[in-house]
Amino acid sequence: MNPRTRTLGGWAVVLIAALLCALGGWSYAQARGDDDLSYAKSRDAALADGRQALARLNTMDGKDATSVDAGLAGWLDSATGPLRDQLARTRKKDAAGLVKSGTTARGKVTDAALTELDDRTGTALMIATVDIEITHGTGKDGTQRKRFEATLARTGDGWKIKALTALGIGSGA
Repeated sequence: MNPRTRTLGGWAVVLIAALLCALGGWSYAQARGDDDLSYAKSRDAALADGRQALARLNTMDGKDATSVDAGLAGWLDSATGPLRDQLARTRKKDAAGLVKSGTTARGKVTDAALTELDDRTGTALMIATVDIEITHGTGKDGTQRKRFEATLARTGDGWKIKALTALGIGSGA
């Protein structure tokens, strides 16, 4: 094999590699700026933050005043807008009732989905089921299953619950 043939073959390999790198870079740039990808990231963030906020709003450690105060602070951190205003307005009354009852609740979101997402306005609608494990100060323990519809709003601290509605559980008939 003559040296000139080896040199041409080497250049061909370099040229093909350069073309593949350019194509890969172009493809990456297209995907990175893709509106669908941006929307999917917003959807995933809204759903994750919404699940966490809903679980927190269904969780309370009522063993003492310090625990209740921390739980109520968590509720406020999970809410925004009208819901947050309502929780702040009733906080003192809620704290007294929760300390008196001694009830502890631990909410776990078992399933959730966004039914609407407006990424431009920063709003979303989420439906979810929550299992709430309750330990009463009286000893009547149990688990409740609840369904909720939550209106989410994007804030500087992520997505938070703006409105929360309990939904009835169908009879299945």
